[in-house]
Amino acid sequence: MKFKSQFYPLFLGSLSLSAALLLWIIVNQMAGPRFLPNPLKVFEEIVRLFKTPLSGRTLIEHVIFSLRRVMAAYGLAIVTGLPLGLMMGWNATCRKIVMPIFEIFRPIPPIAWIPIAILWLGVAEGSKIYICYVGAFIILVLNSFTGTRYVDPLLIQAAKVFGASKKRLFLAVAVPAALPSIFAGLQNGMSMAWMCVLAAELVGGREGVGFIIIQGMNLDRPEMILAGMVVIGVLGTVLAAFLRLLEKLICPWRRQLV
Repeated sequence: MKFKSQFYPLFLGSLSLSAALLLWIIVNQMAGPRFLPNPLKVFEEIVRLFKTPLSGRTLIEHVIFSLRRVMAAYGLAIVTGLPLGLMMGWNATCRKIVMPIFEIFRPIPPIAWIPIAILWLGVAEGSKIYICYVGAFIILVLNSFTGTRYVDPLLIQAAKVFGASKKRLFLAVAVPAALPSIFAGLQNGMSMAWMCVLAAELVGGREGVGFIIIQGMNLDRPEMILAGMVVIGVLGTVLAAFLRLLEKLICPWRRQLV
């Protein structure tokens, strides 16, 4: 039974990936390579980009550029967004001061900041990092706020009965209870940062995975476009798996849905 429980999710995941690959091949055969190149062609393009520089850089170098921008913005968003969201959820005064301003900026798509970011910071690294930061920051604030705001009142009351101070309530009860929501925000924030960096690189980049995609369009090479998309998907999957592993280590008490 234990063997089955360990390998059954892996089996289902392999089955879904195989079905997606089969559907890809069927669409390729029906619509033609111009509409959707076959998977083998895309894989060959990825191998080619590893060996043959594009704009003077190999695929690994382009990935490093994108990853560096994402991680810089993501780190800044964690340092600023998580404390702000936690304080908004825990402190009524902070919530009343910050929430009206936050509600104005929240509906603005991060991509809408691209023109003003270029005016402020130029087309160099600063504007790209800033756009990624905005996207991740909003999600991290929202999730940490929600997690703290809706902590089970019974947990708070139980801690008060045992004489916990307000500081102790926040650090030992509210923050741990909000961790599942915070980790959901960390994963969504990472995804948003990747979306934003691609948008920024599509507009004004000479390196990065987004640049590979836009070059594929300019050169009329759909296999290059899909190669960039596949690389992004693999990177995103690896980073999301790392965050899930970190969540299991930090939140061992959290029950996983079967």
